[in-house]
Amino acid sequence: MTELSSALPSPAVLFRNANLVDGSSPEPRAGVHVLVENGRIVQVSDTPIEAPDDARVIDLEGRTLMPGLIDCHVHVIATTADLGANALLPDSLVAARAKPIMEGMLMRGFTTVRDVGGADRGIQQAVAEGHFVGPRLVICGKALSQTGGHNDYRGFYDERDDQYQTRRLGSMGRICDGVESVRRAVRQEIKAGAQFIKVMANGGVSSPSDPIEFLSFSIDELKTIVEEASNAQTYVSAHLYTDEAIRRAVEAGVRSLEHCNLIEADTARLAAERGAMACPTLVTYERLKIEGADYGLKPESVAKIDDVRLAGLESLITMHEAGLPMAYGTDLLGEMHPHQSEEFVIRSQVLPPHEVIRSATSTAAKLLRMEGEIGCIAPGAWADLIVVDGNPLEDMSLLTGQGKHLSLIMQGGRAIKDRLGH
Repeated sequence: MTELSSALPSPAVLFRNANLVDGSSPEPRAGVHVLVENGRIVQVSDTPIEAPDDARVIDLEGRTLMPGLIDCHVHVIATTADLGANALLPDSLVAARAKPIMEGMLMRGFTTVRDVGGADRGIQQAVAEGHFVGPRLVICGKALSQTGGHNDYRGFYDERDDQYQTRRLGSMGRICDGVESVRRAVRQEIKAGAQFIKVMANGGVSSPSDPIEFLSFSIDELKTIVEEASNAQTYVSAHLYTDEAIRRAVEAGVRSLEHCNLIEADTARLAAERGAMACPTLVTYERLKIEGADYGLKPESVAKIDDVRLAGLESLITMHEAGLPMAYGTDLLGEMHPHQSEEFVIRSQVLPPHEVIRSATSTAAKLLRMEGEIGCIAPGAWADLIVVDGNPLEDMSLLTGQGKHLSLIMQGGRAIKDRLGH
């Protein structure tokens, strides 16, 4: 992927006696030594490493060293749960409100996030250049929606031109209909810096005129979107709930399956066979049920939440048994962003803790096509690291609490948060 960072060289750091947890094993790897230089991990060893003359040495006895966390489904420009209203806000206000949202993510230990609708290259570059403090951003630009689909927030009596939101930073998506229209939309998003393409291929909770069962875009349109993304050497992510919608998306060549609450076993197996990956987002439905109306979600949207919320945990079991890889995602909006880390606790109700952690490390890195760069503690990877006070494999809540159990957060070799002293 394109690297926008212009960060200055970071000082060398040697971590000693770490309990390493990266999701690859149900138990920590004890007594690990990790050397960081110039923003990268240069050595990982089970035996002591000689410290360079200028290195800071940190003894992690009793603490856990993890790769920086990765959230594969965020909307950093979603400053309110009322996404139709958000799309009408001035770009300057949306950018200002996105700043604390992104900073909060980083301070919870998420050093990389994939924005699946809204953030543009300008926001991405502002983070990379240090104007905003936040995670590394992987972006799709505007998500593609058909007229009346998820991301068409005009409502039943709103006759505004359907392109009013295409260039608004606060809008998560854009409207396009027909094979040539979707082809052009993909090309425009790629030209504007999109690193993958997002399509709304099913009905959704937050939009007014599309029931959950709504099938968005024709098969030919979906195949065209996949073809154009493939031509640009990238992939398609799709918003999906129902089994029928998921199956047709998989058959059209979609690689990243978002939400998937109503997926059935046969479709999950087909998706796994085709090399697709899922990105469940259970925490958002819990919070929308509890807080959505308070934060501006319309009654017709609140009424749709239980259609997908109640099936969430069962879908995790279905996908796990089918061998369909699952990345970590949250999909939170507005004031609900602080609940980002609670997805770990929700998933661990039905999945082994190390697999839940893996969803936010190596599995997420694979979905982002950044294997070996992030989501791992290995030579050559970016030094995106967090230090946890305790063992999250035994207590997943150590990853919650707005980072209060994280004594160090490192991004690209630089300490963003540091309680370990010098």
